[in-house]
Amino acid sequence: MSDTSINKQQVIFQYHDVSASEALESFTKDKLENVFSRFEFVTRADVFFKIENTSSDETGKISGIRLSAPGPRLFAESSKDDFQAAVSESVRELLKQLEKRKQTMKTH
Repeated sequence: MSDTSINKQQVIFQYHDVSASEALESFTKDKLENVFSRFEFVTRADVFFKIENTSSDETGKISGIRLSAPGPRLFAESSKDDFQAAVSESVRELLKQLEKRKQTMKTH
């Protein structure tokens, strides 16, 4: 597990049956920078990488990202043929959830 801070936001990486990768962490931090800059209320990201045996060549490399923000935690997970694609998909899903959360916060 490694811990990296982007400005005041914290990113924590966890690997399950996967070797730690500086390149993968750098890619993920770049993707999360967009999240942190657009949604300043997000304070932390926990990023999980794991490999799952699947019958498909298009899945098996799993990225899960949990965000800490006001209200319930946000989570997205994706299984693709490489970790970069899984991270990208997870971040896309989180951006959708964050837009909904932001709208909810504006109405209160």
